Amino acid sequence: MITYLLKSGLLLAVFFAVYKLLLENEKMFRFNRIYLLGSIFFSLIIPLQLFSVVSLFSDKVRMIQLQEIMIVTDKAVLDKVDYSEILMYFFGIIYSIIATILIVRFIQNVLSFYFSMKKNRIEIIKGQKVVLTEERILPHSFWNAIFLNQEDFKNGKIPLELLTHEKAHLKQKHTLDILFIEILQIVFWFNPIFIWYKKAIKLNHEFLADEAVNKQFGEVKNYQNLLLDFASQKNTVALASTINYLITKKRLLMMTKEESVTKIVLKVFTVCAVYAITFFVFTPESIAQSSNNVKMKEGFNLSYDTTNASEPKFPGGIEKFYMFVGQNFKIPEEFAKQKADGKIFMEFMIEKDGSLSDFKVAKDLGYGIGDEAIRVLKLSPKWIPATENGKPIRVSYSLPILIQSAK
Repeated sequence: MITYLLKSGLLLAVFFAVYKLLLENEKMFRFNRIYLLGSIFFSLIIPLQLFSVVSLFSDKVRMIQLQEIMIVTDKAVLDKVDYSEILMYFFGIIYSIIATILIVRFIQNVLSFYFSMKKNRIEIIKGQKVVLTEERILPHSFWNAIFLNQEDFKNGKIPLELLTHEKAHLKQKHTLDILFIEILQIVFWFNPIFIWYKKAIKLNHEFLADEAVNKQFGEVKNYQNLLLDFASQKNTVALASTINYLITKKRLLMMTKEESVTKIVLKVFTVCAVYAITFFVFTPESIAQSSNNVKMKEGFNLSYDTTNASEPKFPGGIEKFYMFVGQNFKIPEEFAKQKADGKIFMEFMIEKDGSLSDFKVAKDLGYGIGDEAIRVLKLSPKWIPATENGKPIRVSYSLPILIQSAK
């Protein structure tokens, strides 16, 4: 899990840096919207290593490199306090508490729009649902409705440009983007980079809505003055699209910025190249799995790894496989007499029908250790085979086993 978080965090940072350097100042708002959302999705999916480069471009048998199993016959080792487990348990509690608080706040914010529509008058104006509230609020939009102050609306203080601005937010489904990033902020609350993405996404929404207004009315200078009138009003609504969000010099300049087709094409090509490079870097040929620890009553301490990947699956999960090996492995008497430690490397194949074959001892310690490892692997029940394009495929495994004898 830690490896996954580090990789996804690195990808998020790289893609955001590319956005700041190449795309943020360009008048290509629709592409930027796709880029920001796509970068988040890409950064969260690729580190899962659901597929490898080899599977895409070659018929070569894939190799999965497992981390070592440590077989220990000294029960004193098992009686030691596992401080890493205690620490992870503590962090798990902290994570759950903060995530719960954020979930409650998120639900409250969403329900606030529902309750506002229930208690206030709703009108359909030019085919658009408008909620007229008694509260002194800035015009804003959420989901399929625009929220306006009833008194300002009656007195004609709501410019048509403002309604067009909010209507553009709704037409382009900007609420979905905001809800998406809000949910990710709940899940990954410890990663501040999602705050940067949220600000960039919301600012790009304003660029898109501003563009829609200027296309319809063609009075850029008047619209800029209108925005400046709202700039000093700081009250905003969580989750809503609000017209005074980040009214900066950049936002005003974007309305008059000239587009360069050549520059845009070049930057799009560069972005695609970055995507391709990161894809190949983060989808290696060998898929390694991260390790955890399991304690067993029989006196074995197993170090194993787990990854969410479409690979062969041992019945009950990969941890059951490690338990199976630990429970069945018997250290030969000759090796135990030596009171030595050592590591062997095993290789085996998961066939298309899930059976194990091609057992090899890549590195042996002697005294019958390699033969014992082969004996245990031959006892394994059939796995659920890997598939590619709906068809079963063979997958090779490499398994180190660390033997630690009683001292």
